[in-house]
This record gives sequence, C-alpha cells and structure tokens, in this order.
Amino acid sequence: MLDRASKIGYIMDMRKPKRPRDPNQLAKSIVDLATGERVEPVAAFNVHAVELGRLGGLKGGKARAKKLSKAQRVRIAKKAAKARWGK
Repeated sequence: MLDRASKIGYIMDMRKPKRPRDPNQLAKSIVDLATGERVEPVAAFNVHAVELGRLGGLKGGKARAKKLSKAQRVRIAKKAAKARWGK
C-alpha cells in the first residue's frame, strides 16, 4: 500500500503534459516521442517537503485560531462573511 507522499508522486506522474495546439507542431511532437528524440518529463518532488507541507497544513488553522482572541476571530469572520455574501 502506498503512503500519502507516494500517492501524490504517483498522481503527479500520471498527469499529461500540455500538447501543442498547432496541428503541425503536434504531429512533430508525436513523431519525436515515437522515435525517442524527445522524452516525456517526469515530475520530481521531495517526499520530505510534501510531508512537512501537509503537516503544517493540518495544524495551521487550529494553531492560528488558538492564538487569536475571540474578538479577533469575530472580526475576521465578519470580514469573511462580508466578502463572500456582500457582493
């Protein structure tokens, strides 16, 4: 079974690169791939950085809410509601 970082890497590798829109450039790109003159780029990432980013994301909101006073949280919530619904 894959851990979370491995799954992310697997998903990143599964993405298709952008293809040229021009039919002639697209044809050349396909020929280059078929003959081996060009190789598809593989997404490289640092597993440790992915895990650290996820760790920070998991505790970021809770830590921020704990640090803020009730009045500050109310002010932020009102501003957010105004931005969302005041349009």
